[in-house]
Amino acid sequence: MKYVNHQGEYDHYVVEQEAPLLEWLLANVKGSKSKIKATLQGRGIRVNGKTVTQFDYPLRPGMKIGVSKTKRNDTFKSRYVKIVYEDRYLVVIEKNIGILSMAAGHKSLNVKSVLDDYFRKSKQRCTAHVVHRLDRDTSGLMVYAKDMETEQVLEQNWHDIVYDRRYVAVVSGEMEEDGGTIANWLKDNAAYITFSSPVDNGGKYAVTHFHTLERTTDHSLVEFSLETGRKNQIRVHCADMGHPVCGDIKYGNGDDPLHRLCLHAYMLCFYHPFTNERMEFQTLIPAQFRSLFK
Repeated sequence: MKYVNHQGEYDHYVVEQEAPLLEWLLANVKGSKSKIKATLQGRGIRVNGKTVTQFDYPLRPGMKIGVSKTKRNDTFKSRYVKIVYEDRYLVVIEKNIGILSMAAGHKSLNVKSVLDDYFRKSKQRCTAHVVHRLDRDTSGLMVYAKDMETEQVLEQNWHDIVYDRRYVAVVSGEMEEDGGTIANWLKDNAAYITFSSPVDNGGKYAVTHFHTLERTTDHSLVEFSLETGRKNQIRVHCADMGHPVCGDIKYGNGDDPLHRLCLHAYMLCFYHPFTNERMEFQTLIPAQFRSLFK
């Protein structure tokens, strides 16, 4: 590690060997473990000029690190939204259950307005643009664009840009198979309930790959990767397999061990729309989900 300079509110460093961000900070920055963690969570760490909060963000030699001299965690607080990564083009967040991706109707709680409020308070001249959605009661990773141009690049090239997107769910019953693929056509009825059909019903073709991680006689923990991103796709496909997502009031069977929809978007990997850099984000599988398989 070479020490660079003291500039304004940040101390600057240059990375000399590969390491995950938090590990590197603990080895190279003065201060207690809890203070360094608080600075990272409080959005006080920059990598090559971009704010990063992901503890395992991979550092490579030559990267420049800025460490805030204050904890700087007063700019963004929300019990529903956690900012994982931010640069001038986009922001990656982890959303909690109980919040919509974007506004629907009068003053509904939604991620877009939480982010817009944060941009306003931090004097950024931008607004959050929705690129993809998660259902209100699904938690996990999402990306929002900060301007129209970025939004259009992401939306129009979504399937080329996103190269790995995975969910994890607790489903009802013991999964028979260790893995496989389910594919069919999905179409909404007049009441906005999505139905599947093995033959083309005028809907959209949907493909879900699944991999069983753990199982008991009552429940299974399953990882899903999406080839297509249709509305309610995983929830309908789970119901089709006879193992609906737990806590799903729309397609479920009443099995609700955790009093929430047990679906979490835990991995999102994409090429940055402007730098083409590989952006890889992963959250932990929710501890509640794991607790059922102790």
